[in-house]
Amino acid sequence: MHLDMDAFFASVEQLTRPTLRGRPVMVGGLGGRGVVAGASYEARVFGARSAMPMHQARRLVGAGGVVLPPRGSVYGAVSRRVFGLIREMIPVIEMLSFDEAFGEPVELAGATADAAEEFAQRLRKRISDEVGLAASVGFGTGKQIAKIASGMAKPDGVVVVKPDEQQEFLARLPVRKLWGIGPVAGERLQRLGIDTIGDLANMSPLEVSSVLGGTVGPGLHLLAQGVDDRPVAERASAKQISAESTFAEDITDLVALRGAVERSAASAHRRLLADGRGSRTVVVKLKKSDMSVLTRSSTLPAATTELPVLAAAAQRLVLDPQEIGPIRLVGVGYSGLSAVQQFSMFPELDEFSGPEPAEGGETSAEEFYPGGRTPEADRLRWTTGDDVRHREHGYGWVQGSGHGRVSIRFETRGSGPGFARTFSLDDPDLDSADPLLSLDWPEEYLRQAADED
Repeated sequence: MHLDMDAFFASVEQLTRPTLRGRPVMVGGLGGRGVVAGASYEARVFGARSAMPMHQARRLVGAGGVVLPPRGSVYGAVSRRVFGLIREMIPVIEMLSFDEAFGEPVELAGATADAAEEFAQRLRKRISDEVGLAASVGFGTGKQIAKIASGMAKPDGVVVVKPDEQQEFLARLPVRKLWGIGPVAGERLQRLGIDTIGDLANMSPLEVSSVLGGTVGPGLHLLAQGVDDRPVAERASAKQISAESTFAEDITDLVALRGAVERSAASAHRRLLADGRGSRTVVVKLKKSDMSVLTRSSTLPAATTELPVLAAAAQRLVLDPQEIGPIRLVGVGYSGLSAVQQFSMFPELDEFSGPEPAEGGETSAEEFYPGGRTPEADRLRWTTGDDVRHREHGYGWVQGSGHGRVSIRFETRGSGPGFARTFSLDDPDLDSADPLLSLDWPEEYLRQAADED
């Protein structure tokens, strides 16, 4: 079984902010280099999708779109509650990210397709009733087919692929649907006329090895034939998430190197979002043409998943190839991984190029507040999506601000669409609030979520 929460980040925002239900919502970075971390189905109708530059997504969706910064603590709390419910029915699950996992329900060994679907419907109903979110489920004889099936079940559905139907099911799918076939391998296969998984399955083992290599080729060939005996097992948490590229020609100028670092930072960021944790330490790896390696790191004031913050930190660690010599490999890694995330209200501040840290050293918090700025001063510059509390009206979230005023919508998951009020930016009755309050859960759930964070 593969279970995937539908449009998880955006769905959680719509759950906790009822005014947004039915509206196109995009979650992600608000700065010039921000990317979409998640988009509601209402936004996807316009073409918005995860990993797309936010400025492009906003143009596609238009003025009706709502853009919100990610709230990692809320997503983490909801994820833990959802998968806690799942573990009551399936003790061992293999988490892939915040919002998806594999399971192998013991009671379904040898069961019919109808029994598998009934099990999935019970599980999905429990998640919907107790948390308020939709999940899609796929079943198959192995992980590969189950994951493809859950994708086809979206949104809010179930697809069961029977063993005697799996070959036909796989055969007609594009070859890029197969786990492990990326853009390069996919293009190579298509040049040879291998367009579908069925085409790949019909190749000889020798042909597959010659095209895809003797290491990964045979495994992909078996997956194309529906042979997938990988067990479901609990996953150990990664200590670092990274991406690196080796170049055919050495990089010899700073502009080209900065471009390579930006691409590696974005690639590693996509993996970070899939992992579901934030990073506090950014590592840049540079391998020179003489094969020597330089590694530099910078530690942020708090863990984050915001690409502008992470990429800016990586850029501050770059060394000029004119000074250190030609570069043949560039890598960016994120470590210090944590479910505790603090998302910047003002990404432009995080792009400030302050003094570089010493070799292998850390960046101090002062670099993030140039010119005498302080976190306390920024607290009064509310931006859309911030969680706030008013002395009289209670919890709310910022719908917008400008000209010395801020508009707050007072609502939670359990309140239904709330009322809006406008206040002065420096209103003494207005202060920051814990994002978990938007869940409006019983005290024991909120206390557990805070303790786990």
